Amino acid sequence: MNMHTSRRFLPSTALLAAFEAAARTGSVTLAARELSLTQSAVSRQIKLLEEQLQVELFARERQTIRLTAAGQAYAREIREALRKISTASFNLRANPKGGTLNLAILPTFGTRWLAPRLPKFLAQNPGVTINLATRLTYFDFRAEALDAAIHFGLRDWSGVEMAMLRAEKVVPACSTELKNQYGFHTAGDLKQAPLLSLSTRPHAWNRWFAAQNVAGLSGQTMYFDQFATVAQAAMVGVGVALLPTFLIHDELASGKLVRALDLPMESAERYYLVWPPERSAHPPLIVFRDWLLAETAADH
Repeated sequence: MNMHTSRRFLPSTALLAAFEAAARTGSVTLAARELSLTQSAVSRQIKLLEEQLQVELFARERQTIRLTAAGQAYAREIREALRKISTASFNLRANPKGGTLNLAILPTFGTRWLAPRLPKFLAQNPGVTINLATRLTYFDFRAEALDAAIHFGLRDWSGVEMAMLRAEKVVPACSTELKNQYGFHTAGDLKQAPLLSLSTRPHAWNRWFAAQNVAGLSGQTMYFDQFATVAQAAMVGVGVALLPTFLIHDELASGKLVRALDLPMESAERYYLVWPPERSAHPPLIVFRDWLLAETAADH
């Protein structure tokens, strides 16, 4: 339903408030008193609403009103909608920089890097609510109810504004048992072991071998669509994976993963915060962007 079509089904809040008050109190008189209006004004607003919707909301019997079945269902929906509007308006007045930020995140960056830092942001910005949704690749902001996204890639996302957050270095990582089994000494030795790749980074191993002046792969690698899965596969000895060092710090420190070879490579891609131009002045986005850039400043 487009906006032009839906305007017929978008009554004014004055009509909805009159209906909700009458539905809740069961009386036009009490509704009028609550809204500081005359009884005739409330009756007229309810009648206008029924005419706009072309549905009878009240059954009228002498001097009393009774909700119809349709009116009962509508009253429940409208009461919740008015409550949300009232709450949003109160929160905005109490904190003009508050509001909701609908943010798309990369799952591993979100859980391992962003989530542990979010309490700090929320404590500094108590009026802001962040809703998180997982997106792995480019998407169309015009088709998604999202204000911004944390994206890993090149500066080739058209139609958006972006701020670079940080670079990353990847390192070949595996289990201790696998490293001992193959006894890696040179970059070329890794070709003898099973290699694990993320499906969103299909050329990572070829880039890494090229950086080590070793011919690229001729065989296939195993592909995974999630970082958590490929990291777990590396930990249990399935193969060697190229993993960002800042996202596997705990696993390297605990020995769950080891560097197959200490030959890191900086990825060509970067982490970015991206947003559609029309959301650039959205207050929650502004405060989140400023905070995020400050948090990642040391990682550049």
